[in-house]
Amino acid sequence: MRFDKKKKEAITLYLLEKINSGTEGLAVHVASVFGVNKSTVHRYLNELIDSDVIEKSGQGSYRLCRKEYHFSFRQSGGDLESDTYLYTGYLAPVISGLKDNVTGIWDYAISEMTNNIIDHSQAESVELSIFQDRLRTSVILQDDGIGIFNKIREHFNYPSIEDAVSELFKGKLTTDEINHSGEGIFFTSRLMDSFFIVSSGKVFTCNRYDDSELMELSTDNRPGTRIIMTLSNNSNKTAKEIFDKYADVDGGFTRTMIPVKNIFDNPPVSRSQAKRLCDRLDHFREVILDFDGVEWMGQAFAHQIFSVFADRYPDIKIIPRNMNGDVLKMYNHVTNGTPRFNPQEPEHAR
Repeated sequence: MRFDKKKKEAITLYLLEKINSGTEGLAVHVASVFGVNKSTVHRYLNELIDSDVIEKSGQGSYRLCRKEYHFSFRQSGGDLESDTYLYTGYLAPVISGLKDNVTGIWDYAISEMTNNIIDHSQAESVELSIFQDRLRTSVILQDDGIGIFNKIREHFNYPSIEDAVSELFKGKLTTDEINHSGEGIFFTSRLMDSFFIVSSGKVFTCNRYDDSELMELSTDNRPGTRIIMTLSNNSNKTAKEIFDKYADVDGGFTRTMIPVKNIFDNPPVSRSQAKRLCDRLDHFREVILDFDGVEWMGQAFAHQIFSVFADRYPDIKIIPRNMNGDVLKMYNHVTNGTPRFNPQEPEHAR
């Protein structure tokens, strides 16, 4: 039986996703989901093998084939005179067959990260690694510079590396206000499916993660900064939709979202932690605090944010999200049961 192009593409993509997730009984499972016979699934599998998209890894099991590209550059050699150099010369040829929205995101992301390396890192050498299979593309940028968190800490005279990391979550942070808006990392981290910055044994990410993943990254003590980005080759995201999510009607960057769990190693309890989190929030009109994964919070921490800061800046919306029962109980306690915003409501449509 022959299927139309769209159905075949759907079956093929589903096959690849299940191969990537290690699904057992692959042919039977896919045949059942799409109402086809196993011989059809096996024919698609053989076509993918012949096209070097997958390869056998055992009896009845497969894995995705991955292409790798590695390049090295030196600033003193003039390799990084333009922030578009790495994208146009090296990544663009690899992703040329992907959808325009995907290539547009990569264009923005690589150009912004390259610009940061050129202007801020004080690096001499830069390594670019590209990994691609049929489902996704990953890019790693490694420089040998001062390290992004050290740079931020020294410029703003923060007492610790942790303070520098936490500031990146908010956006509008730059060590060169004349030439930079401080938006590149903020928007790139939200455009990607996965985004990590590793430097000085610390990790910045807006993504959900498990502790073992973070532990593995934080043991990378190479000098400089490592940026790890991954995006689905079939993503429907657009740069415009992400920008609009954090902008007002005039296009200004007025809204931010902070994943609280990613900032603090343990449940936040103190007033000083809250003050650190609230620093520079007066640059925004609306702040979403995402408490997903936070088991509980201390009274002093909650009071400083939702009472002291909220009273001091009544025009700034501090909107909590994803609070569990214990966190919600403390939130209601410090707001006297009359919070300005309901943390159980979904984000409003924009």
